[in-house]
Amino acid sequence: AEIVQKVQNSQKPFFRPSIDIGVHSEELAVLMERCWAQEPAEHPDFSQIKIFIRRFNKREGSTSILDNLLSRMEQYANNLEKLVEEQAYLEEKRKAENLLYQILPHSVAEQLKCGETVRADAFDSVTIYFSDIVGSTALSAESTPMQVVTLLNDLYTCFDAIIDNFDVYKVETIGDAYMVASGLPVHNGKLHAHEIIRMALALLEAIKTFKIRHWPNNQLCLRIGVHTG
Repeated sequence: AEIVQKVQNSQKPFFRPSIDIGVHSEELAVLMERCWAQEPAEHPDFSQIKIFIRRFNKREGSTSILDNLLSRMEQYANNLEKLVEEQAYLEEKRKAENLLYQILPHSVAEQLKCGETVRADAFDSVTIYFSDIVGSTALSAESTPMQVVTLLNDLYTCFDAIIDNFDVYKVETIGDAYMVASGLPVHNGKLHAHEIIRMALALLEAIKTFKIRHWPNNQLCLRIGVHTG
């Protein structure tokens, strides 16, 4: 435990094992010191270590135990490196896919992932919701840029959590404008108007208890428009 603590503390001079030159050859001592050098560039690679160990074993008449152990260590290191690369690749792929799903409809994103041409689709009837904040210009004039950004982030994070409960698709947010559609990109028959109205009522209910961080005593008002066609 004491040795582990010394290594974790990274105190200078850095803790390293002591070497008895009387027990080990000077060449082996140098190799060990290179292996635990602080600078990674000074570390020997496995091919260099294998060459030295084989040469050392021949001189000392040793068995191949060390050679086998070294081969196992090299294989383990290579497998570990490959595993880390695969995990890193999968993590970056997951992040890229999540970003793609946030930017594009799921159906469109899936077509792009498969290398397919995105097919244009026609919809007989859909319902569009759009809203903005009443008095947003005056509110922005009395707030700092960061306060406006925080307000919009809080508000639309709240809205995003609510619309997940309805069969709708968020089209975009521009400034204080919020646009949502139902009936696309996935057809839902004649339910689109019903879903949008239910969602709009839920947003109106949420805005009643929404608090502005830098303006806690004021109440936001939402202006909503809905169109079906």
